[in-house]
Amino acid sequence: MDNHEHKSETKQKDDVETVDEGMSDGAEKSLPQSVIDEAERLTRLCVNATVDAEITVYRDQRQSLLDEYGYTARIRDADDTLVLYPQSWLTDGIAQFNQIDDTNRAVEVSLSGPAVEADWEDVETTNKTIIDTIRQEHGEAHAKNIRAFADFMGNYYLKTVTEATKDERKEFINEYYTRNAWPSEQEEAIVSKSIKLLDTIEG
Repeated sequence: MDNHEHKSETKQKDDVETVDEGMSDGAEKSLPQSVIDEAERLTRLCVNATVDAEITVYRDQRQSLLDEYGYTARIRDADDTLVLYPQSWLTDGIAQFNQIDDTNRAVEVSLSGPAVEADWEDVETTNKTIIDTIRQEHGEAHAKNIRAFADFMGNYYLKTVTEATKDERKEFINEYYTRNAWPSEQEEAIVSKSIKLLDTIEG
């Protein structure tokens, strides 16, 4: 990703490889394609995340999604595959696949494809254009604030800054900004105004 330093692949693999053992009521349902697609998207974001907090957010979102269906997730390192399978297969947090007679209920998704990364590149390209516009019309301090907002929206929600909801704007200002953006006093004083400037941007 542009403007980000990736953590080592080993660190990312370790974080994602851990089995997510969710709290299930024991009821297992078939996974809709929309759930499979979202689990794949969150997994790719998790693998590409740059900080531990982001990895935790994506993993928690994925497990909350799968909990409704009594499923959990793991990455099979050998062939870079996301495996979604029933939580009932877990014993002390470990799935013994070789002891399961019917593994057809597991869903496998290859993570080798570039689909989500391409989506991220599209989002980042749009955000850069918006940042350049803010810089030209309102100055560097506002542009730096929107750069931080672009990092937040792109990495957490895979959305452009102009697509952010009111709650996402609030989350950025109240939770993400001071901990992760390292703003100057001037930038921090005007961050709310910076975000409101996005209302003047088409898109």
